[in-house]
Amino acid sequence: MSAGIFAAMRSTHARSGRRRDSSSLPPRHRALRIAMDSPHRLLRMAQGGSCTDCGNQVHWHQGIEHQPVCLHPHELPTAAVPEVHRWHIGAGIAYPAGDGSPWCRIAHLTLCPARDTPESLTQHLVRLRQHLALQTRRLLDDGAFTPPSRRTTAGSRPTPPCQPARPVVDLLGSRYLATQPIEEIRCVARTQRGTRCLNRVLAPRKSRGTWRLTSLLPGRPPVLPAVEIAVYYLRHLAHAEQQRWRAQRCPTHALISEAADMALEDWEIFDPLLHRQHIATRLPAGQARHRARA
Repeated sequence: MSAGIFAAMRSTHARSGRRRDSSSLPPRHRALRIAMDSPHRLLRMAQGGSCTDCGNQVHWHQGIEHQPVCLHPHELPTAAVPEVHRWHIGAGIAYPAGDGSPWCRIAHLTLCPARDTPESLTQHLVRLRQHLALQTRRLLDDGAFTPPSRRTTAGSRPTPPCQPARPVVDLLGSRYLATQPIEEIRCVARTQRGTRCLNRVLAPRKSRGTWRLTSLLPGRPPVLPAVEIAVYYLRHLAHAEQQRWRAQRCPTHALISEAADMALEDWEIFDPLLHRQHIATRLPAGQARHRARA
C-alpha cells in the first residue's frame, strides 16, 4: 500500500505533533468519561480487539439496535468508500450511513481478507484489503495468530453433556441468546484499575435461574420437529435482579450506577429461525425436568 493511502487514513481530530518552531509537542492525554447524552455507559473510546478470522485490529461499537458493530479502526476518505459501505459514529453509536463529513468508517467484514471480496469495491479499498492480507500473513508467520481452522480445544474446560454453549435465557419478558455458558457470563463493568471486572454475573449468594423445557416463541413458524426447547428461566426473579442480568453486571457493580462499562453486553435477541443451531431440546445434565409455559 502506498504512503498516500496511510496518510489519508488519519483522523480529522489528529494534530501534527509539532509547534510552529518545529519542536515536538508533548503527548496530549484525553480524559475518558461518559457523555451525558450517551444511551449506554460505555466510555467514549472504542473497544479494541482483533478479528478472530484474520487477526487484524478492529474497533467494537454499539449499533442503533444495541448490537455490537465491528469497524475498521481507521477513518477513510468518504470519496473512497461506496455509500452502501459507509458508517459514522455519533454519541458513541455506530450508524450505517455517512454524516456528510469528508471522512467515514467502514465495517471490518467488508475489508476482512478471510471473507469473500464484496462487489464494487473501489481501488482504494482493494489495496487496503491486500494490506490486511499481508498483515495476516505476517501474524501467521510470527505465530501471533492462529486461524479458526487450526485451533484446538486442548486445555479448555469440557462442556458438560447437553449443556448449551450458547444458552437461551428468558428474562424481562423476552428471550436472549448468550454468547457463552451461564456460568461463564462475565461482568462488563470497568474497575477502578481500568480493567474489566473478573466477577461472573451468576453470583454465589444470589437466587439462580432454573432450566426449563418450554415451547418456541408464540406466533413464530416451527424450526425443529420438537415442540419444546431448553431455556434458562430468570423471569421468576425480582425485577431488579433481572435488570442486573440484562445489564450483565455482578452484584457489586450493579450497585455502582456511575461505573462505566468496559465491554458491550453479549446478549442477542433470540430468533428461532436465525439461531436454530443453538436450540437445545434437552435439559442440561443433572437438571430435573421442569415444564413451563411460554
